[in-house]
Amino acid sequence: MLYQWLYSMADQFSPLNVFRYTTVRTFIAFFTAFLLCWMWGPQFIKRLQLKHFGQAIRDDGPQTHKKKAGTPTMGGGLILLSTLIPCLLWVDMTNALVWAVLIITWGFGMIGYVDDWLKVSKKNSKGLSGRIRLAGEFAISGLVIAALVHFHGLSTAVTIPFIKSVSLELGYFYIIFASLVIVGTANAVNLTDGLDGLAIVPVMISAATLGLFAYVTGHFSIATYLQIPHVVGAGELAPVAATVVAAGMGFLWFNAYPAQVFMGDVGSLSLGGFLGSMAVITQNELLMLILGGVFVVEALSVITQVISFKMTGKRIFKMAPIHHHFELGGLTETKIIVRFWIISILLAVLSLATLKLR
Repeated sequence: MLYQWLYSMADQFSPLNVFRYTTVRTFIAFFTAFLLCWMWGPQFIKRLQLKHFGQAIRDDGPQTHKKKAGTPTMGGGLILLSTLIPCLLWVDMTNALVWAVLIITWGFGMIGYVDDWLKVSKKNSKGLSGRIRLAGEFAISGLVIAALVHFHGLSTAVTIPFIKSVSLELGYFYIIFASLVIVGTANAVNLTDGLDGLAIVPVMISAATLGLFAYVTGHFSIATYLQIPHVVGAGELAPVAATVVAAGMGFLWFNAYPAQVFMGDVGSLSLGGFLGSMAVITQNELLMLILGGVFVVEALSVITQVISFKMTGKRIFKMAPIHHHFELGGLTETKIIVRFWIISILLAVLSLATLKLR
């Protein structure tokens, strides 16, 4: 916690007072995370190549993806490391909400790491059993949310976007609901991660939006003016979100088409867990249906495809997730990617509109 040491010397050197401002630390954390990810990237990718951590491609996938076989995966580890160090330097690590988000993010990342490791060691695309993976995700998120509810006073009421005066009090059922939000978001991001740069930019956009929500939610005066729930300590999540956005930018430097590295499950699950936990703590659980609309559609395309095939023997899409459907329909990979980015930006703007229109 470098900033606390610097701030402690403010009596001797008054300019150091700036470190008490969350906004200042948010900007510093942002640039620290980006520079670390950007500088470490080449060596990190080279190390993955030396260890032969190459991506296994589905046999039933688009034929154009065959050329991607062997591209280094597990690049999400680079994102995690690039966010952790700036957090240790510029974020108040005595904040319980910060710990909650980091535990979920890294916990889901460890599950993703095991999944990726099994894939690269066995040279197939199956990895960890779905039941085991979900059990681990629900255990981590459930324990963290339960601790926040019991010891930190996290509200168990669910707010409804665009409606100021209505909320649903779930009581202890909120722990299950919040866990579903976190696990659902994590796996939706995981399903979205199928094209070069497709998942990371919507993650960055969502993280930036939730970081802004965290700042205004944690600021009593602003929260009161906007008539949104005030969550004590949530403002400290703004610099955490900034590190995710910046590390995502650094990763995109290498993940943009044609990708030099893939994030793997270690990246998609951890980042999805981060978004889900941020939505829960800032009390924007239902808003994730709008903000994470790209992830929601990707997940629904898989669910409906499976249900349709099991019930009727027919497929709704040429291939699921839906980005593969568009690929097989003739759209180029880059066009699909950029259009999904545009949709994510539009959904983020719509989500921000709820601040004033609640």
